[in-house]
Amino acid sequence: MSSDQAQGVIKKIVREIGEECAARGQTVPETLVAFMVKTVVLDPRNDFNVDQILAKKDVQNLIQLCVARLLDTTNPSLSTIKMQVYFDMNYANRAALQSVFPQTEMITFISLSKKNKEQQLKNLAMLVTGIRLYNKECRKGGSSIDDLPAILSETIPSATRAVDEGLNTCHMLAHQYTALLEAMQEDQHRYTQLSSFKLKEALFNVRQYEAFLCILLSDAITSAQEVEKTNVQFVATMEQLKNTVQNKVSIDTKEVFPLFVALSNLWTSFQDEILLLSFLTNMTNNLQQFSEIQSQLFPEEVLTSLLEGVAVKSDEERLRETMGTRVNVSDFKNQEWLFPETTDNFDQLLIQYHGFCAHAIGVKGLTLPGNPAIGILKHKERCYVFSSREAAYIFAQDPEKFIQLNVEKAKEHAELIQLLELRHQFEYLDSCAQARKADKCLTKPTTKCDSSAQTDTHILPPTIVTSYEWNEWELRRKAIKLANLRRRLTHAMQTDLSHMRRESSTQVYLPRDVSTQTKRDSSSNVPRPQIFLEGLRGGSSPATHMVKVDLTRAVDET
Repeated sequence: MSSDQAQGVIKKIVREIGEECAARGQTVPETLVAFMVKTVVLDPRNDFNVDQILAKKDVQNLIQLCVARLLDTTNPSLSTIKMQVYFDMNYANRAALQSVFPQTEMITFISLSKKNKEQQLKNLAMLVTGIRLYNKECRKGGSSIDDLPAILSETIPSATRAVDEGLNTCHMLAHQYTALLEAMQEDQHRYTQLSSFKLKEALFNVRQYEAFLCILLSDAITSAQEVEKTNVQFVATMEQLKNTVQNKVSIDTKEVFPLFVALSNLWTSFQDEILLLSFLTNMTNNLQQFSEIQSQLFPEEVLTSLLEGVAVKSDEERLRETMGTRVNVSDFKNQEWLFPETTDNFDQLLIQYHGFCAHAIGVKGLTLPGNPAIGILKHKERCYVFSSREAAYIFAQDPEKFIQLNVEKAKEHAELIQLLELRHQFEYLDSCAQARKADKCLTKPTTKCDSSAQTDTHILPPTIVTSYEWNEWELRRKAIKLANLRRRLTHAMQTDLSHMRRESSTQVYLPRDVSTQTKRDSSSNVPRPQIFLEGLRGGSSPATHMVKVDLTRAVDET
């Protein structure tokens, strides 16, 4: 089955799921539906194998399972997946927010042609902005301009405070859910009491919410640093401009215009930070809706009763407990361990599983914070951390076994794919998922096949010069044609000042005989014109009398 056919099949499945959900009163985005299809196929409990042929009834079963999961509003996994889809579709890093053009105007802006007057208008606007800012500083105008540095000094702490409050709530819930899950594994009575609650799904939900809030908090901190640096530059530029002007009657524009432009650029940076903070605030507020299921499943009084007799440990307490223990390298012959004192840029290493313990995920189903001080295991160019020395030793005995366990756990809980950054483990899914067919049965994709790819020869707009010629003889032919020598005769004349002085000669290109071939050979000839001019050299009389005699023979005489 071709890729186009497979793509059409996937779109058909996604469309049917969306229509079924809409018929039941729930509108679901197409992106979420597509992700849910992958989730259901990955879950081993559903017995879908991407390498086997699926019959039509299997496809219908797939559609019904997806609809059931999309309409289950009591499952924290659905909220987590919705949160991940929302964040991926709406979050943009700082580099993409530096443009002052809104997305609605970007298409119009791109379609404009480059003109010098546009650049001149832009420079003029920057100069006017700088002059107005200077007048505002001198209290000679610009009263309608908002005090952006003051606004930012109030907005940034407010935005940071909102993110901090969300993070504190996430930390508290994550610690409580982790404690309850550990109690379930250690006590059978606790397991019977808590097995009906979806604690793992709730834990993964708050951990994902925590990860997204940490990204937004990092952006807010970076914004605060940029505002502080920009404010220092703005004050220094304004002081330099004041010292340059100093109530002078006339000032050289070469001195002040660059300062006005610099003020405008710095003010634009303030505006960019205002837009960024507005974006971060909206993201923070919108992400909160995906964690509201926590209060529905675990009201405060219910959670308090469940935590009776359970010791709740924070992530910081777990790290302090294991700070004095580390792996003995001599116990391992073929394993590479990294430590702070022996590794450069130890704090900047890329840790797998978002920094969680590589052993606890697959074995316990818990997202416990890993402690790098215990030792970082480097296996196949990837780094892993652990929550305890014992977990590190167990994992190091057979890393591939536990890595596969983590993958299997992610198949059961699809939200772990993004939370633990396991997308590289599921790269095959997209190509295999396109090979399913909704009608009759689906064929198994071939492992090898001949393929080809075509690329555009000319990506940029063509700049072909039609008058260009590479052939030397063609160039010569065009040169002769331009000179038009074949159809011209060279004329010469003598005057009273030049006659009898020297003999003159001219050279002409005589016409060549041209013949054509037809079914019958024939030829024709015409008399050659012969004209004689008499009296050009003058005579005894002062005036020159010229006589023109036509000596051309008649046609019948040739």
